[in-house]
Amino acid sequence: MNPLLSLLQPYPFERLRQLFDGVTPNPAYKPISLGIGEPKHATPTFIQQALCDAINRTPSGLAAYPATAGEPSLRQAFANWLKKRYDLAVNPFTQTLPVNGSREALFSLTQTLIDPGDSAVTGDKPIVVCPNPFYQIYEGAALLAGGEPYYVASDPARNFAPDWDSVPESVWARTQQLFVCSPGNPTGAMMPLGEWQKLFDLSDRFGFVIACDECYSEIYFRDEPPLGGMQAASKLGRHDFKNLISLTSLSKRSNLPGLRSGFVAGDAAIISQFLLYRTYHGCAMSPVVQSASIAAWGDEAHVVANRALYRTKFAEVTPLLASVMNVALPDAGFYLWADVAGDELAFTRDLYANYNVIVLPGSFLAREAHGSNPGTGRIRMALVADTAECVEAAHRIRKFVQSRRR
Repeated sequence: MNPLLSLLQPYPFERLRQLFDGVTPNPAYKPISLGIGEPKHATPTFIQQALCDAINRTPSGLAAYPATAGEPSLRQAFANWLKKRYDLAVNPFTQTLPVNGSREALFSLTQTLIDPGDSAVTGDKPIVVCPNPFYQIYEGAALLAGGEPYYVASDPARNFAPDWDSVPESVWARTQQLFVCSPGNPTGAMMPLGEWQKLFDLSDRFGFVIACDECYSEIYFRDEPPLGGMQAASKLGRHDFKNLISLTSLSKRSNLPGLRSGFVAGDAAIISQFLLYRTYHGCAMSPVVQSASIAAWGDEAHVVANRALYRTKFAEVTPLLASVMNVALPDAGFYLWADVAGDELAFTRDLYANYNVIVLPGSFLAREAHGSNPGTGRIRMALVADTAECVEAAHRIRKFVQSRRR
C-alpha cells in the first residue's frame, strides 16, 4: 500500500461520530444538524429537466466516451459566465476545463503540480501552504502528492484573514502550491485586492502556484460580490493569470451537490498539463451532466433567488445567537463561525445530548501549528436547512448557552 495513506487524518465527521459515541440525544427534541455543509435548498426544476432531456434524447451521448476536455459548448458556457460574473475575457479552450466538482479538482490539481524531487533522500519535502482552519482536502492532497502542509492561521482581529506575513521566507522558498479559499470555509471571509497583490508578488518571487477555491462565491451578504482570484489578477494587469488556477462548482451556487460538476480556469500552461493528468486519471464528465451544467451556468435568476433565501435565513438566525455568544454575520458562505468561550468539544457534545442539535467543533477543521489550534473554542454552524429549522436550532442553542451560565 501507498505509505503516504498513513499520514491522512480522520475526516471531521468521523471525529464527530467518535465524539458522540455513547451519547443519547434528548428524545424530546427532533434532531437538527448544522454539522455538514451540504446544500438543502431545492434543485431548480429547469436544471433537472435539462438532465432528463439529455438522457431521453436520441442519441443521448451515453453510448460514447466523453472527452476529458468536455464539449466546446460547455467550455464556452464557463467563459460566458466568467465574463458576466467577473468581466473576464478568457479562451474557453485553453483557459478552462470541466471537473467533477471542486473537491475532486482540488485534489487532482495538487497531484499534477507537486514535484517531490529527491525529497525522499534529502528530507526537504515541497511545501503546500494552506489557511488554518481549512478544508481537509487541501491537507490530504498535499500529503498524497509527497508534499508537506504548512498552516497559516486566520486572524480574528483581521476579519479572519490568514496571516501571510507570518510565513518565513525559508518556507516560501520551498513552497510549490498555495491554497486560498475566498470566501473562506469556515469563516466566510473574503480576500481583498491588497491581499491578492501580496500573494501574486510572492508567487512571482518564489514560483509557486496559487489554487483559489471559490465554491462559496455566489452566497454573499454584502451588495458587492466577492472578488475572484482571476478578477483580482485582471485588475492588477495580470491578464495571463500566471501561476493562478481558480476552482468553482455548481454545488452551492445552484444547489447541485449530487451532480458533481464544476470547472477550473486560469493559467493556460497549467490547464494544459492538468488536462494531460486528467486524461490518464479518467475524469471525463458525463455528457448528460454536461448538458445540465450548461443550463445551470447560463442562468442567474435561480442564483439570485438562492442567495435571497440565505440572506433571509442569516438575518433571522444571526441576531438570535449573537445575543448569547460571540458570532457575527460573515462576508459570505453559509456558515456561522462562533466563539463558545470555552471547550468546543464539551459544548458540541452537551448541546447534542441536551437539545439534539449537531454542530461541528472548530478544532476539527484546523490543526495545531505554531503553538495553537485556531479552531479551539469555536464551532461551525452550517445554515443549510430551511429557515424554520435553522431558527429552531438557534432557539435551542440560546437555551443551551443560557443554561450553562446559570
